[in-house]
Amino acid sequence: MALIREAIVATVNAEGEPHLAPLGLIADRERWILAPFRPSTTLENLRQAPFAVANLTDDVRVFAGCLTGRRDWPLTAAAVVAAPRLAATLAHLELVVVEVREDELRPRFVCRVVHSSSHAPFQGFNRAQAAAIEGAVLVSRLHLLPRAEVEAELARLEIVVGKTGGAAETEAWGWLKEKTAQFYAEGAPEAGLAGRPGR
Repeated sequence: MALIREAIVATVNAEGEPHLAPLGLIADRERWILAPFRPSTTLENLRQAPFAVANLTDDVRVFAGCLTGRRDWPLTAAAVVAAPRLAATLAHLELVVVEVREDELRPRFVCRVVHSSSHAPFQGFNRAQAAAIEGAVLVSRLHLLPRAEVEAELARLEIVVGKTGGAAETEAWGWLKEKTAQFYAEGAPEAGLAGRPGR
């Protein structure tokens, strides 16, 4: 199994308009692979502008926010590529696509790191942050997973957030719960039959 590092990936379209999305960076020796679902804004942007910035942040509100319609996070210019980075990220990698491996579900964009930089110290591991990231992954797959499985896992993760989370983690968790409740209230289709989540 490949190492996957969770990040907030910034891409731009042909007009230079930025888009943020949570996405796992898949390790591939000295390179990283971006594998957005089809269809998604990230996928279309990478086809129009084959570069990206991977933001490594411990602010789980950004992960939850991007999945719940809260994408207006402060940005600043990257050093090399034309996509921006998060202003408050701990570190970032600037990536250039060097190969595209087509796939019906998730095309893989193999990227070379052209610049990396650290901006703030990592303060240590927090179980609530990890739980919120897992919750965000579940919310991004509500169309694909059985409701009972999702609700059972979210209930387990909520205990961790309640025991070990601070204000940021609690706020992020609230957004994820709200999104999940809204999805099921609107009449969720049977798992596996709906369109896949776009990012």
